[in-house]
Amino acid sequence: QVQLVESGGGLVQPGGSLRISCVASGTIFSIVPMGWYRQAPGKQRDLVASITSGGITNYADSVKGRFTISRGDTRNTVHLQMNSLKPEDTAVYYCYVQGFPWGQGTQVTVSS
Repeated sequence: QVQLVESGGGLVQPGGSLRISCVASGTIFSIVPMGWYRQAPGKQRDLVASITSGGITNYADSVKGRFTISRGDTRNTVHLQMNSLKPEDTAVYYCYVQGFPWGQGTQVTVSS
């Protein structure tokens, strides 16, 4: 069964940091594009960060300099390091792995 499982979300104060991770079950035979999206209540799902099969990263303007996407030690893992978090970063974060359906997401709440 192929699926994505996100983890690491939680409640953090403004200015804090959080690292979320995603593991894709099943076998991935090659390095595929991966990314992170987020969706706040009442809003559309937007791309936050992505990494190509060649390792090129791309970030939404709102998170540049604060978030870092990286692959794990295995082909089926991707992380998002989030620093200097702001209340407007509050959302459900979903990882994207080419060829996989969306997972359940992980809630990130930035609040004092």
